Amino acid sequence: MRESHSTDEEFAALAQGAALLGLSPSTTQLAMLLVLLDELTIANTQVNLTAIRDRPGMLRKHLLDSLSVAPFLSGERIADVGTGAGFPGLPLAIVHPERHFTLIESTGKKARYVARTAERLGLGNVEVVAQRAEHYRPPQGFDAVLARAVCALAALAENAGHLCAPGGRLLAMKGRRPDGEISSLGGGWRVLAVHRLHVPGLDEQRHLVEICRAKPRSSAA
Repeated sequence: MRESHSTDEEFAALAQGAALLGLSPSTTQLAMLLVLLDELTIANTQVNLTAIRDRPGMLRKHLLDSLSVAPFLSGERIADVGTGAGFPGLPLAIVHPERHFTLIESTGKKARYVARTAERLGLGNVEVVAQRAEHYRPPQGFDAVLARAVCALAALAENAGHLCAPGGRLLAMKGRRPDGEISSLGGGWRVLAVHRLHVPGLDEQRHLVEICRAKPRSSAA
């Protein structure tokens, strides 16, 4: 793992933000998160990975925004659909080494960057799949399938619903509460909950929509 070039102020801001999210990452994990920020900063000068380029913005809108969903994860096998530059999957894998994360990204340059970064960080609990989610057929389903501002809820259920294990959940990270998308969700799925997320230092709305398969109605006797 590369040495971090972050400042003490960044370290303190990240530690404080994680604490406000109810997390208590170790000093090593905080350092790894800031090395992840370094890797993104360097790679972004060579490959267009994210439109957010200032360090404070990346810390809030990538690291802390990704970590905001951590309290809502359950199970051991997590998929991150359309991970892009590795968010939220990589930060979550850092703070949850006991879980296995499969990061799915169809754009080759992004998938290669995420795989290299996971290797540099020594994240043995991360697998990168360079494929479209709708074409991916893993031998085993996932306890949670994450998607961060990827597509509408109905499209997410259609394209990635098959990745859920029995009893698994789709977790869609959104900005404003997507009431229109919720009302358009297909009959095979139902919304379990909509959580308002509070990302420290970010004055923008964030929501998490939990979706599961609808139980079939029992036929009348």
